[in-house]
Amino acid sequence: MIPACFSQPNTPSSSRSSTQLPQNLITCIYQTKLCNSLTYLTLTWSRTILSHSLTIYSPHTFSITITLKSSTFTFFRTRPGSKSIYLTRAHHKHSQKIKLYWDFSGAKFSTQNSAEPESCFYFAICCNGRLEFFLGDLLMQFTNHQHGDQNQTLLSRREHLFGSMSYVSRGEFMGSKHEIEIELCDEDVLRVKVDAEVCLVVKRLAWKFRGNEKIFIDGVEVEFYWDVLSWVVDSENENENGNGNGHGVFVFQVGEGAVWPEMVGPEKKLMKKRLVSPMVPFTVTMLSSPWSSSVLQWAEESSDGGRSSCSSSTRSCGSNNGGFSLLLYAWRRD
Repeated sequence: MIPACFSQPNTPSSSRSSTQLPQNLITCIYQTKLCNSLTYLTLTWSRTILSHSLTIYSPHTFSITITLKSSTFTFFRTRPGSKSIYLTRAHHKHSQKIKLYWDFSGAKFSTQNSAEPESCFYFAICCNGRLEFFLGDLLMQFTNHQHGDQNQTLLSRREHLFGSMSYVSRGEFMGSKHEIEIELCDEDVLRVKVDAEVCLVVKRLAWKFRGNEKIFIDGVEVEFYWDVLSWVVDSENENENGNGNGHGVFVFQVGEGAVWPEMVGPEKKLMKKRLVSPMVPFTVTMLSSPWSSSVLQWAEESSDGGRSSCSSSTRSCGSNNGGFSLLLYAWRRD
């Protein structure tokens, strides 16, 4: 059944709207070149019970949302598609045309709720008939396109995870993919697992709700930061409001430079909706905000490369020097 059509008339509006909360939401930022200009692309993959979409955003140039799957029914899946976009830049006399191509009709995912496809898909951007940006494993679909210099680099990945005690994500460090799990034990112990092996245990979270440690993943040194103040305060107030709504913030930093993509589309709506919830005290809202969280500032300041802002503000992205950042928001659903 489709909940929007067959919901009970006496069901509270909050319960109905909960079906639109993301099951998984992932934002990646890539450094690439489009039409001979350095460009930073933000790709946001969002999946709810009723929808599945990809939002592509480039500061000052364009933003577009592609529907991957409009319903839980398979025959509503999107077909292969394309779209032309004209870019107008200050240093160009004439607008430049790029063309986006995609095919998610047969995409396969690592888990049922995953928003980002794992195989059998492609997303591409061409400029003047040259392939300049490509994601996926179906490159042979573009045999008729001249391949440009696809010098694209994944700078950071930000994922919103939803659960109660365990949160699982995937990360790629120095070309090697790993499964990462954040586990909360007995409300006071935090365990970090990489490929099912425990690499860090933090005890007494009420006192150590923020911190950082060095861990090693396949011999690669990774700086790990955590901030679970929202979890601690939420746990103390849980008996009063009966509803957990806090989130922990976790950063895995490799190399130099911390680059956080701007929140756009469904991710921006999620943060606005959850952080202004009446169930969360104002002070916790301020402390756990993605723009003011101390653990994010700590990660930025501790990095030799400093913070590169890839937002639509006047600040521009700096050199990442080969660094990569994985940022996890772990939302509690008690």
